[in-house]
Amino acid sequence: MEVREFHDIVSISEARRRLQRAVRLERRTERVPIEDCLGRVLARDVTAGVDVPAFDRASMDGYAVLASDTFYADEESPVELEVLGYIRAGDSERHEVSPGSCFGIATGAPMPVGANAVVMVEYTEELEGRVRIYKPVAPGENVMPAGSDIMRGELVLRAGTRLSPREVGVLAALGMAEVEVYSRPRVGILSTGDEVVKPGEPLEFGRIYDANAYAIAQAVRECGGVPELLGIAGDSEEELRSRLTEALRRCEVVITTGGTSAGAGDICYRVIDELGSPGVIVHGVAIKPGKPTVIGVAEGKPVFGLPGYPTSAMITFQVFVAPLLRRLSGLPEPERRRVRARTAMKLYSSAGRYEYRLVNLVRGADGGYTAYPMLTGSGAITTFAEADGYIEIPENVELLGEGEEHEVVLLGESLQLADLTIIGSHCIGVEMLLGMLRERIKAKVINVGSSGGLAAVRRGESDISGMHLVDESTGEYNLPIIRRLGLEDRVYLVRGYFREQGIVVQRGNPKGISSVEDLLEGVRFINRNPGSGTRVLLDLELGRIAEKRGCELRELASRITGYEIEAKSHSAVAAAVAHGRAEAGIAIRTVAEQYGLDFIPLREEEYDFAVPAEKMQKREVQEFLAALRSAEFRRMLERTPGLKPAPNTGEVIHSPGG
Repeated sequence: MEVREFHDIVSISEARRRLQRAVRLERRTERVPIEDCLGRVLARDVTAGVDVPAFDRASMDGYAVLASDTFYADEESPVELEVLGYIRAGDSERHEVSPGSCFGIATGAPMPVGANAVVMVEYTEELEGRVRIYKPVAPGENVMPAGSDIMRGELVLRAGTRLSPREVGVLAALGMAEVEVYSRPRVGILSTGDEVVKPGEPLEFGRIYDANAYAIAQAVRECGGVPELLGIAGDSEEELRSRLTEALRRCEVVITTGGTSAGAGDICYRVIDELGSPGVIVHGVAIKPGKPTVIGVAEGKPVFGLPGYPTSAMITFQVFVAPLLRRLSGLPEPERRRVRARTAMKLYSSAGRYEYRLVNLVRGADGGYTAYPMLTGSGAITTFAEADGYIEIPENVELLGEGEEHEVVLLGESLQLADLTIIGSHCIGVEMLLGMLRERIKAKVINVGSSGGLAAVRRGESDISGMHLVDESTGEYNLPIIRRLGLEDRVYLVRGYFREQGIVVQRGNPKGISSVEDLLEGVRFINRNPGSGTRVLLDLELGRIAEKRGCELRELASRITGYEIEAKSHSAVAAAVAHGRAEAGIAIRTVAEQYGLDFIPLREEEYDFAVPAEKMQKREVQEFLAALRSAEFRRMLERTPGLKPAPNTGEVIHSPGG
């Protein structure tokens, strides 16, 4: 038998070039049920068609109360409330509480109308028809508001996302039965050699168990492929040829292990060369271990002959096979690592518990990372879906100080740094802009509100910060706030667009509401959280009414039923009104249209963009601003209810020193 030597040992880069020239496999897509999509890669963006959750729900077992009823409760002087009943998860009956009363409630159950907090059962003692409360709660405590996790119309998952259990949970929470993903390449794996034995069978002297096939099968799965174990072929050219021919018929990629060296007993390279044109394109690579690697192509499909030693087989798999499988299945190249990061704010931890605090990572102007804690809480599906990693907090640590450096363990295979980081107030218009740019820019959006965005600008972490903060004394948006914070010499302010704010009410406006003043007349209201631009707008309107009537704003606020009940998003306000938990709330027109509600306009607010001076000339920032100025985006705004372009959308309206 002829012995063929390695006369054409090539470099790794040359072997890859030859493979790329010889193989033209195209990436395909398919729709699969969500129960079968774990590990798959999204082929299209996923946009939420519903709110998650769809109603305000309890996040703890306990009692649904009006928080103000508990403010003076303590161990020595508990508060007693009347228990009107018990609400279980899935209960669809409408319930309502008034001052002095409450409902027992299960985790996940819908909150009754009028309640704005849940007292944990551990801090209560139930008597006959009444409950003693030993600890006060704040408005919103232990409550997950409607739409606080995912907002209808929000871009939830981007194309190219690998679906882990957390993303599959998001898809299920959105009510999606199936999703479009990249097809997984089917990979045939054939072990060779008379000495190889299948695990589980008796092992005779001189034989070895087939470790390679099973290790490679898991590596194939890790790269998004579907392994097909083809068993073991003995040292027979005829058997090997028959098995490989069948493998090529059934699979897109074929892998053999063993039989690749230049000795007379190693026949794999000869059989691969005879399967079809062009046959063997590489036999021998300048790599250690893994020199005997064979790469062939037959019927347009790659055939990899990997060495028999397990270490050699796995290394050559990662170098040559893994990149091909990842490209076909839509997966990125892995880079598992840990990074050091500073905390963006104080992080409190529960004493006695070893905690994994989920964070988002942002690179600052100094090149270091800052860790932003995920604020949506453990009840939110998106907490895990959007995190970059976690900080481990030992049992004896109760506080991580702001600016402290800690190690972050990355959740993904690699930390994919964004080309553009947007930190600030969330808006659908921003997602529309990023959709226009997704082919050219990888963006990261962290929604922390307008004030949080300006803090990120100050620290050099944000490239762009969306904001809509109104100055209470003048009614002017954004620029007075920048000046008040002493940022006028450090940031550009770019004109964005208009968002219409107003009162959302049930279809037909049964209460006949026409202004904020009408909210004082026995209307069940739902408010926004303090610090939000919408809450500032409401208090500004109430302040004007108070001035006209010669009274204090506090007095007017106390007359609004539900002023203390807070929602964390426009969508949550609309959901509360649509489901009858409130009769009115303040939100943008966009959500009123989405929920089929009536809308009483109050004012157009200016949603603008703050850009740090040192980031203004960054290519990605300039592309974002070009998209903002474009006719295409203007048309998109004009088609979106509640959003409207400004005459000078995209223009710089303030420059540092200007």
